[in-house]
Amino acid sequence: MKKHILLLWLICFSTIAFAQTELRNLTVENASNPIGIGVKTPRFSWQLVSNKRNVKQTAYEIQVKEGNNTVWSTGKVASEASIFNKYAGSPLVSNAKYIWQVRVWDNQGTSSKWATASFGTALLNSNEWKATWIGSGLKSDTVNGIVPMFRKSFLTNKKIASAKVYVTSRGLYEVQINGKRMGDSYLSPGWTSYDKHLQYQTYDVSNMLLEGKNAIGVLLGSGWYRTRLGWENRQNIYGKETGLLFQMVIKYTDGTSEMVVSDTSWKASNSHIISSEIYNGEVQDARLEQKNYSVANFDDSKWNNVVSKDFPTNYITAAINEPIRKHENLKPIAVLTSPKGETILDFGQNLAGWVKVSVQGKAGDIIKLSHVEMLDKKGTPYFENLRSAKAQATYILSGNGIETFEPHFTTFGFRYLKVEGITGKINPDNFTAIALYSDIKKTGSFETSNAYINKLQSNIQWSQRGNFLDVPTDCPQRDERLGWTGDAEVFSRTASFNFNVDQFFAKWLIDVAADQKENGAVPFVIPNALKGSFFDMPVGAAGWSDASIIIPYNMYVSFGDKEIVERQYPSMKAYLGYVQSTAKNDLWNTGFQFADWLSYRVDDSKGMIGMKSAITDNYLVAQCFYAYNTQIMIKAATLLGKTDEVQEYQALLERIKKAFQTEYMTASGKLISETQTAYILALQFDMLPENLRAQAVDRLVKNIESYEYHLTTGFLGTPFLNPVLTRFGRNDVAYKLLLQDTYPSWLYPIKAHGATTIWERWDSMKPDGTFQDPSMTSFNHYAYGAVGDWMYRTIAGIDTKEAEGAGYKNIVIKPEIGGNLTYAKGSLETNYGVVTSSWKIENNKFILDVEVPVNTNATIEFPTNKIETVKENKAVLNAKSKTVGSGKYHFEMEL
Repeated sequence: MKKHILLLWLICFSTIAFAQTELRNLTVENASNPIGIGVKTPRFSWQLVSNKRNVKQTAYEIQVKEGNNTVWSTGKVASEASIFNKYAGSPLVSNAKYIWQVRVWDNQGTSSKWATASFGTALLNSNEWKATWIGSGLKSDTVNGIVPMFRKSFLTNKKIASAKVYVTSRGLYEVQINGKRMGDSYLSPGWTSYDKHLQYQTYDVSNMLLEGKNAIGVLLGSGWYRTRLGWENRQNIYGKETGLLFQMVIKYTDGTSEMVVSDTSWKASNSHIISSEIYNGEVQDARLEQKNYSVANFDDSKWNNVVSKDFPTNYITAAINEPIRKHENLKPIAVLTSPKGETILDFGQNLAGWVKVSVQGKAGDIIKLSHVEMLDKKGTPYFENLRSAKAQATYILSGNGIETFEPHFTTFGFRYLKVEGITGKINPDNFTAIALYSDIKKTGSFETSNAYINKLQSNIQWSQRGNFLDVPTDCPQRDERLGWTGDAEVFSRTASFNFNVDQFFAKWLIDVAADQKENGAVPFVIPNALKGSFFDMPVGAAGWSDASIIIPYNMYVSFGDKEIVERQYPSMKAYLGYVQSTAKNDLWNTGFQFADWLSYRVDDSKGMIGMKSAITDNYLVAQCFYAYNTQIMIKAATLLGKTDEVQEYQALLERIKKAFQTEYMTASGKLISETQTAYILALQFDMLPENLRAQAVDRLVKNIESYEYHLTTGFLGTPFLNPVLTRFGRNDVAYKLLLQDTYPSWLYPIKAHGATTIWERWDSMKPDGTFQDPSMTSFNHYAYGAVGDWMYRTIAGIDTKEAEGAGYKNIVIKPEIGGNLTYAKGSLETNYGVVTSSWKIENNKFILDVEVPVNTNATIEFPTNKIETVKENKAVLNAKSKTVGSGKYHFEMEL
């Protein structure tokens, strides 16, 4: 009897415990247990988990402590807010560790247990830098010269409690302490507008120090700071001399502390890295390597004294974005021999990163690795699209047994590797391709019953990986690799589904504002590496410079991060002000425009003989984006409570539309450019009177039919093509375009040429196997991958409301079936938790499974007109839609 009572008690207890709301994924400033935030009023977020349905947070309590001292206690706050709750306690101090905990109450009458996490502060004030900028002072330390090494030895005579390093550079740094590499980030401190915005990183090195003798060693590469950027061979853009700023704060168990800082007591020498350049690659001579240069007993008597540099520290800030880290490791899938007898390794995937190689040979043997994206139809490596970039890693062997090499301060975009200098048969196991990209968290997944669509999704994500290397670059392989604003703008919403890019873009947008011209114009690339060139004009271009307005708002919609809009609003307003000043009578019809970049041209390929080019008037495109910008500014001003500006922008929008209708539209609604892009943009941004939109849709569809259901859009038309068709009831056409597999289409590169990333042009490789213009043919260019946003929001059907529920607080689940798909599944880890939408069609029955995270709700719209057949489990709903709270739901209905 006692056993039965005990068993019953255990069952009841476990049920109560399981039903209790739990907390997970505690973050501060979007980071889990960060050690070096530079924000004085950080924001706290958490996720709620419960096995019950319809659970909402009703209140929370946060406590923050430094040691035994409570610096903030909110008490019980009645609020649903579980993301971005701002600190409002006693002023935080620099170089401190804080423990924070949170508990919540929910609408089910239960409360959670306390959940605990931590965060550490960096240097909260610029005057807390006690370090001095130092340079090597070596004559060989030039833009294309030998990479210098720095070294400092020091003593610690007490027991160490903790140690932190704050470090940045003008150039790229790599630090060792006592013979071990510090941290797992690469190409640090990353790429910013170095003359206006420079980030430093924080490292916990408590476990790297020894009681007694210690040593620090640093390599300092030129990186983006001074190697050439762009195709005009311009170098030293930010300065001719690199520099290191290093500050270590050691705390001892007795309560005392001391610093080890960069100053003139450090020493410098040449390293074994003969040269290191972003585009050309790296040359290492292992015979020159000074092994163990970062250990205490190393003899540095022949090293030079460093020199101090008068570089500023007032605009240096703690890093807010994720560092670049190593990710996927790929082994060759084949060893090939070209018609010229060249040895080629095929890694099976186009990626950005480098190859780690282990080799053995004689001292002085030269191993050369050349990176390339494609082979021509004969199997010869295609180097022409790299333009002037050599993209090579060269290693000179020391002859000391098996030697392992990888680059330090460069990356490559490649699938294939041409190997020279190795005698005998190549062992593919000795080569590993390593993908490098910002350590953004993967959040989205998407799959369907169509293998080609799944491959398209894989290609979209791989192109994002390859180009989200601290800045959103256009391509990772040729002599460009720049933060083109247009590419980032069109892809930003797609990017925010696949990965958590909130902090990634937050950091980049700081540079957008920093590089903005005095008249409000935004450069075409950020950071503005083209300053002083033809492209550095004090003008803005539609779809490119607009990134300054579009991306901040997209981040708010995707992540519920209002602060990005608040911080960027002056920049957003200044850019729209620039457009207003340029426009004449509310018509933006002057100045340089990229327009619908890389839209279809008849001579681009032999794939569509007889079809006409799809050329859209530059200023028609600009006027549509003028309206788009203004629409977003209305939303942003509303969000921030700027009612006067809301009214101002609403009036402006009406004038912009009227000017469009007068200039670019006939009375019957025909546009001066009879292209897909013209009608797409006019419909997307409501440029046409409502009574003329139906005919515009008909014209759009007829145009698509005239191209035999091929798209002809460029960078600016493509993202809105399928969304417009779906919005106006032509999902059938949208699916036909998605599933089209001949040129030009999304699936053509996959089916015809086995593409593993998104291409820059619809026919970067033509149907006959020849290549497009090598001056502009990238095979890893994410812009056309912007269709992903439509796939996630329409096929899987996962979306969020904006004004009343951004960041998936109020979710929309609205799958649209078509294209003979029999199933689709999407999942997205939002700041509130995981949203899933999974559907399949069996025996003409539509089956939908949905998961809604705690503290949110979802409006589910069913893709059937037979509403009397809609059931949740076995209960008949007899409804076209249903609004639900958190939980898992199963629906079935007839089609």
